[in-house]
Amino acid sequence: MIWNEEAECMSREEMEELQLANLKRVVDYAYNCVPFYRKRFDEIGLRPEHIQNLKDIEKIPFTTKDDLRENYPFNLFACPMKKIIRLHASSGTTGKPVVVGYTRKDLENWTECVARIIVAAGGREDDLAQIVFGYGLFTGGFGLHYGLEKVGITVLPMSSGNSERQLMMMQDFGSTIVVGTPSYVLYLSEVAEEMGLKKENFKLRLGLFGGEGVTTSMKEELEERWGILATQNYGLTEITGPGVSGECIYQDGMHINEDHFYPEIIDPYTGQAKDYGEEGELVLTTLTKEGIPMLRYRTRDITVLTQEPCKCGRTNTRMAKVRGRTDDMLIIKGVNVFPSQIEDVLVGMEGVGPHYQIVVKKKGYMDDVQVMVEFVDRKLVDNFRALKDLEEKVRNKLRSVLQIDVRVKLVEPKTLERFTGKARRVIDLRNKE
Repeated sequence: MIWNEEAECMSREEMEELQLANLKRVVDYAYNCVPFYRKRFDEIGLRPEHIQNLKDIEKIPFTTKDDLRENYPFNLFACPMKKIIRLHASSGTTGKPVVVGYTRKDLENWTECVARIIVAAGGREDDLAQIVFGYGLFTGGFGLHYGLEKVGITVLPMSSGNSERQLMMMQDFGSTIVVGTPSYVLYLSEVAEEMGLKKENFKLRLGLFGGEGVTTSMKEELEERWGILATQNYGLTEITGPGVSGECIYQDGMHINEDHFYPEIIDPYTGQAKDYGEEGELVLTTLTKEGIPMLRYRTRDITVLTQEPCKCGRTNTRMAKVRGRTDDMLIIKGVNVFPSQIEDVLVGMEGVGPHYQIVVKKKGYMDDVQVMVEFVDRKLVDNFRALKDLEEKVRNKLRSVLQIDVRVKLVEPKTLERFTGKARRVIDLRNKE
């Protein structure tokens, strides 16, 4: 089933014609209504009428997260507060948050976009969806909530935390869809196991995961532990929240709602445009936002775009799963290391669990990386030799993938912190020592 066949199955020519019309409109709107953009344009002698084709978008300066923070809280809003009916903010723990505002039309468009990705993933009217995302300023819970309701799916808005109660209601209510971060839903499977519950005790068939990256290995782990189809969706507060893109049932990339968001891939170091099929940083322009239009926003997410046909029949551009973030990337001894590479090694590896933490310090003038990971078998606590052998096995596997040597520390099961929201995997202490 396709939620909006007209928008999701357009010919490339029709889509580009619509995108150009929307791009011209939003550029003119941002220039005339947001002093920040007017100043940026005037500084380089750019006018809205200079945007005559889609390629001309490259003339527009990038917008960054720092720009949003420097204009905190409302200086990037394009309309008066009386037209803003919802505020959300980023979940960052340091400094000023990124604040976004939504008009009534923005919320309608957001809901429409989320409804599309839910149906693409296999959501149906007879489903019952349990949301284990946190509600509040974080966009995840609200975004999926309204999209699910628009499709006609019954929503159980549990929010995050209180895991035993989550599982009780998941079982008693017969939830068929779980919505949350992959790390928390993985943790729920551990709690279920401790309670003596198996996947057969639940009716779950589909997972809608977002809020953090999910590797292929973690996705497979989720599918195995819960007996579900684990699909990924993508969004970010600065653009709209969830609903930018999402996987269909064929899981061959995330379909972008291109009538609302124009995607580009750039070289993260030079800012130069890259071709479809080449890996680089994703840049997004909102084509229909009223509250806070975003022109060429640098997401910092590393991915690949493709316009190859999909089996599902949708024709919109797809993005591959995010490989990592440029601001999460660790440069160790001159080598680029993404946490997702470490996760790919650990998840599903015999003898260790999927939870890990990376600690980076300075040892003299050199970078020192320690990967802490839980071992599974508690009997190993008193078996020093077996622990050392497993530790060396993990270390060697990581070395072969990362091309650098890291220290591995095995810790007892349930030792590492569990997160109900986005998991914090990296502790970089190099500039704090």
